[in-house]
Order: sequence, then C-alpha cells, then structure tokens
Amino acid sequence: MRGIVSFFMLLIFLTLLFAQQTPFDVKAHYTKKEVYIPMRDGVRLFTSVYIPKDTNKTYPILMQRTPYSVGPYGADKYKRRLGPSRRFEEEGFIFVYQDVRGRFMSEGTYKNMRPYIPHKKPGQIDETTDSYDTIDWLIHNIPHNNGRVGVWGISYPGFYTSMSVIDAHPALKAASPQAPIANWFIGDDVHHNGAFALTLAFDFFSVFGVPRPEPVNRWNRSIVKMPPDGYRFFLDMGALPNANTKYFHHKIAFWDSIMAHGTYDAFWKARNILPHFKHITPAVLVVGGWFDAEDLYGTLNTYKAIEKQSPGSVNRLVMGPWSHGGWERSKGDHLGDIHFGANTSVFFQDSVLFPFFMYYLKNKSGYRPTEALCFDTGALRWHRFTRWPLDYQNTDLYFAPGANLQFDPPQSSETFFAEYISNPTRPVPFTDKITNRWGRTFMIEDQRFTFRRPDVLTFETPTLTDSLTLAGPIDVRLFASVTGTDADFVVKLIDVWPDTAKDFKPNPCGVRMGGYQELIRGDIMRAKFRNDYSHPQPLVPGKVTPINMTMQDIFHTFLPGHRIMVQVQSSWFPLFDRNPQRFEDIYHAKDEDFRKANIRIYFSPQYPSHLVLPVWKAKE
Repeated sequence: MRGIVSFFMLLIFLTLLFAQQTPFDVKAHYTKKEVYIPMRDGVRLFTSVYIPKDTNKTYPILMQRTPYSVGPYGADKYKRRLGPSRRFEEEGFIFVYQDVRGRFMSEGTYKNMRPYIPHKKPGQIDETTDSYDTIDWLIHNIPHNNGRVGVWGISYPGFYTSMSVIDAHPALKAASPQAPIANWFIGDDVHHNGAFALTLAFDFFSVFGVPRPEPVNRWNRSIVKMPPDGYRFFLDMGALPNANTKYFHHKIAFWDSIMAHGTYDAFWKARNILPHFKHITPAVLVVGGWFDAEDLYGTLNTYKAIEKQSPGSVNRLVMGPWSHGGWERSKGDHLGDIHFGANTSVFFQDSVLFPFFMYYLKNKSGYRPTEALCFDTGALRWHRFTRWPLDYQNTDLYFAPGANLQFDPPQSSETFFAEYISNPTRPVPFTDKITNRWGRTFMIEDQRFTFRRPDVLTFETPTLTDSLTLAGPIDVRLFASVTGTDADFVVKLIDVWPDTAKDFKPNPCGVRMGGYQELIRGDIMRAKFRNDYSHPQPLVPGKVTPINMTMQDIFHTFLPGHRIMVQVQSSWFPLFDRNPQRFEDIYHAKDEDFRKANIRIYFSPQYPSHLVLPVWKAKE
C-alpha cells in the first residue's frame, strides 16, 4: 500500500513539474484581432487584441501602450506570452497591446515624452487623450468585456501608464507604472542632475531615434556599429559634437534636440510629468528596483508626486532588489555578484501584482494592500510599511583625516583636504567590465577597481559593531575647490564586506566576497547646476564652494562586521559624458577644450564635507 501511495505521489509531482515546464499555448486559448482605433483628431492607432475563446463570461481589459512594437504582426501570429506573467494569461483577461502614435504600425507623428496639455482645446491631443480614447473605444467595441480596464508597463510603457491615470477614463480602475520615465533632465535616463547619460542616450537613440517615414512592422537597425569596448569608443569619439560629425550626421532628431537644450529650459520642463498627478482616480501600484540604472528617479518621484498631489487616491509602492525591469525579466534571486536568498521577482508577480489586478478588475479577494512593500538589500528581507519614506533620523557622516568617516563632527581648527587630478583623457570608468552598454548590474558592482585609482578619494568607517539601517534619500554636502570653472562630482555609498565573508556557491567566475565593495548608491552632480538647473553658474577657481545633491532613496542595512565607504571622483565614464572642466555649453565643446583640473575636498569645522544619512530604527 505504501508503495502505491508513493507511486501516486511521484506521479502527481511529475505531472505538476511537467505542467510548470510546458509553455502556455496562447493560440489555443485566445483569439487575436488587429484593429485601428481612431483618436479624437482622426489619427488611428494600431492595436492587437487577444480575447479569451471561452465566451461564457466577461473579462476585464488589461492594456499596454508601447513605443517598442506590439509584434508579431498578423492576425494569425501570436505573442508567446500575454500580460505581466503566466498567471494572467491562465486566469483570463482581454489583453490589449497598442503601438503609440507615430511608432511602428500606428499613424501620426511621434514625440519623445509628448508633453501634457493641461487645458486642451478641441482637437488637441497628448498621451492622456490617446489613452482615454483607446479605452473608450475598447469598452464599446470589444465583446465580452466587463467594463473594467487595467494598464501596466515598464520604462517607456511605464510612462504611458502614468499618463493614462491623468484625466483618466472612468473605466480605468487600476494601473501599474513600473520604472516610469518622469523627468529626463533631472534624474531619469538621459540626464542626472544636468550631467548627460552618454552611453545610454547614444545606444538608445541610435536605434529608437531613427526616423520612420511611414508605418513599419519591424525595428530599424542602429545606424552605428559599436565595438565591444565602449570606453575606448567614446574616448576616441571625443567631444559631443563629434557624435554627429562621425556617426549620426544629424539623422537623429531627438539627439539634436538634446544637443540644443543644454539647460533645464522649456523643452525639458514640458516633459516633466510629475506636476500633473492631480485628482488621480484609478488605483495605482508603482513598481521599481533599488538598483535601476535608468528610472529609479521616475519610480520614486512618481509615487511621491501622487502622494502629495492626490492624497485621497489609492497609491502604493513596491521596491525590490532589482535592476531595470528585473521583476519581470528574472527570478530576482540575484543581481550581478550579490545573491538575495529568494526568488524575489516570483514573489512579487504571484503575491503582489497578480492579486492587485485581480482585486480591482475582477473583485477577487486575496490582495493584501500595503502602502509600501520594500526589500532591505542588506538584511535581505521584505518589509511592509504604512508610508514611504519612513520616519528616519537624519545622521551626519563626516569626512575626516586619514581617509576616515566618522559620526562626530570635526573638532580640529586646522583645515584638512584631500585632492586628486581629474584628467578627461583618462576618466574614471563606471564599470570594470568591457562593454559598449550601460549594463544592468553596475549599480551593485564591486568598486575595488576604482579604489586603486589615484583620482578617486576613498573614506571609510571602522568596522561596525551594530547594524545600521538606512531608509530614504541621502543628502551629499561637499565643500570643494577646483582649478577650473566647472567640474563633475560623483559620490558613491559602498558597503564593504568583511574579509571573512564566504563566497557564494556556485561561483563559476571565482568572485571573492571577502572585502567586496558593494555599490549601494551613486550619483553625479554637474557643478555649474549646483544652484539652478536653468541658469548655470561657473565655479571660481580656487574658491571653496558648497556642492550639494540628493541621491535617490535606499533601503539597506549595513550589518555588523561591515564598513561604510564613500568614494568621490569627477568622472563616471562613459556612463556620463566628460566635463571639459571649464564653464561652457558642453554640447558644443571642442576636443581642445578638455583639460586637467586639481580637485580638493575639504573637511574641517569651517568646511565639514559630509553625508546626511536617513537612519531608521525598526518600529513598524
């Protein structure tokens, strides 16, 4: 009898295992339609609709609007997967994918981050009206829908999701903007604090920015074939105008727009979505990753803007240990060299995102609403909070002589400083890898490769005896002098592992975790924008000047036995463009404009360079 029970248990196990490994047959369960949906100005947007074949009940609509193609095209050609995860396609929704205006098979003219028009005249359009008109058409023309709509998307589709909740259609009940773009000059993936994200913008727009003379059903090819070594490629390219001289030849219109708008002017301000999150009616679930190299700013500030401007709305935040879109593209068990001890993405998909849409679109129980669900990237565990940021204690961490960091303010009357030579011909690399892309793991990468450089200042605490949890934004307060009239300041917060830390297994690359310098947060400030992004100001050579910036939120516990490290440098190449280290419009600089500069960072009672840390004591 025991043998029979064991046999049937094995059979059940194998059946479940086989079911998990068998791909879901989308074509067997869904009927695909391709339609052109008219907008209020007469432009038609190409839309693929997948309708469950079981017509004995009604279904909610789950929609994604994208500039990245709804392919494959053809009524008999199906996507391999529908929705954010397999559970959605198995459950049954009407899935809708739409090429946004001017992209791929949709009509009209495309605009990057098309500005929102607050008070529209008849016939005026933006992405909010295109979302509204699409939803209205779907509700009245797609059979077997239950009158409820949800929207989701990652990155650029996350931006279109954000736009859909502004002046939202009454049928839109739930939306999940994930890693959404919000402001391309201040903090998202084209600029950070005015510094130009060179690698990402060049790589992205060399494909995405290629003009489309008419609707097409395929991707354009990149007009540049880059060699594997991006560091050498961009160094050889030289000053930014050479991108057009050597490669683009003014064929990329948005690249030319970037080059023409070197300050936070009306062009960029119009593309800032954050001021418009007012009177939000759909339930919103904002999702992002602590190690998102592209749109961490957009994620955190979208959530905060909705909280501030629509206080009565349902607005929730999920932050996991992920890179850009890692919650959908990976199991979330590790990132780069760091392992998290669990499949965090699987947990999010099954226990958060799926129940969220089921609750608001199908009235199904099982959703556990949490204002902020955040993963501690040091202690490696999830926390549920009633707010974000938390009620943290601002704690100053001061630079000190001997390359030290200390929590006590400087006492000596002597003025101390550390200095380095910033040489634009040999800028500090942002990664130890040979790559021509920005990558998805550098925000957690081992920093020992920069620790050895003479143009990188390093400060460290003694070994910690107690845990220290940081939960919120990090303010940087530097006092610096330079021999030029402009400079960049890159500040990195690093978790130094004990020398006794054991290596992860398996370990095919032989990564040694003893003494690992794990990057937790880093950012860049272009000094000429230190007071005003719209009106840059030169530095006065030799004058000690405050350089302040706020780095994006973290949620990280520095464990006992670890140390806190801060690095300061003046280039992060080619992730960001080089600064000529003289005050000028860098987008029109010449190769001969770049020059060395001596950089000094001061630490004394008069010039107390320090970080303001958001120290959190667990109460919730």
